[in-house]
Amino acid sequence: MDISSLMTTLLSDESVKGVSKKSGVSDDMVESILESALPALLKGAKEQANGKDTAESFAGALMQHAKSDTSDLAAFMDGVDLEDGAKIIAHLLGADTDHQKEKAAKKAGASAKSTATVLAMAAPLLMSL
Repeated sequence: MDISSLMTTLLSDESVKGVSKKSGVSDDMVESILESALPALLKGAKEQANGKDTAESFAGALMQHAKSDTSDLAAFMDGVDLEDGAKIIAHLLGADTDHQKEKAAKKAGASAKSTATVLAMAAPLLMSL
């Protein structure tokens, strides 16, 4: 899947509404958080995929998540593992995790906790796509 398709799916009404419903964060805030954080997440994914020490484990994680059925985004979002999502965010953003969360929270006018939850919900979808 190309980057444009990834962005379209992650920011789709169905995806945003699924995250919003499960997280309790408004649709507008979810969309704003994702719009702000997705470039950094995609950059982190690229770095993981191209890293000498990370490429193999990242490929394995992608293969594991690719088994998830994303044809029904609402059902997928209902089953998201927030702990797994938080780990994905930490891997993709590394040392920049806190800064990116703060940046996304500020842009959206959301709390740090809400932002962390939204990102943890979106990360498994990103990996699955």
